[in-house]
Parts: sequence; structure tokens; C-alpha cells
Amino acid sequence: MLNIYPFILETLTIIQPIAEQIAKRDSGLARQLRRASSSIALNVAEGTYSRGKNRSCRYQSALGSARETLACLEVAHAMGYICDLPPGIVARFDRIIGTLMKLIH
Repeated sequence: MLNIYPFILETLTIIQPIAEQIAKRDSGLARQLRRASSSIALNVAEGTYSRGKNRSCRYQSALGSARETLACLEVAHAMGYICDLPPGIVARFDRIIGTLMKLIH
């Protein structure tokens, strides 16, 4: 398994309470956040054991889901559902996105 995988799981643990907070104001956005965030881990896990173009496709899906997850958090902040993004969360997503970009190219 890739070293980034446990880091992704840690990040999902950090944002879980935020998803619960968002759900109180916008259940649809919270559902989308949960689906997108779980998709990051699931696609990385699947890609790790795939070959050829399938591997790249899974990592590209994980990359899109990582960006979507961060966008959900940014939208929640912009809409006033959460006061601030947790400290370091953008840096965590920068690391995840950067790693996935390297794996794709």
C-alpha cells in the first residue's frame, strides 16, 4: 500500500466532525463531502492493486475526489456553515493532491 494511504485516512478522520457540523445546515453538501472524501481512499486502494491504464484512472479519480472534498469544505466555509477550515487542512490536501499528481505522471 502507498505511504499516502494512511495519511488520507488520518485526513478523513480530521474532517469527519466537520461533515457532521455541515450536515446540521446542509445535509446534501455533507453527503457530497462524505462521498468525495471516501472516494479518495477507495480509489487509491483500488489503484494500488491495479495495473496499466486502470491504475492511472483510479489515481485520477482519487485526485478529482480530493479536489472535490476540499471544494466542499471551502463552500461550507463560504456559506457560513463552518467558521474556519481546520488548521493545516489545506496543506494536507496539497500533499494528497501533489502525491496523486506525481503518481499519474
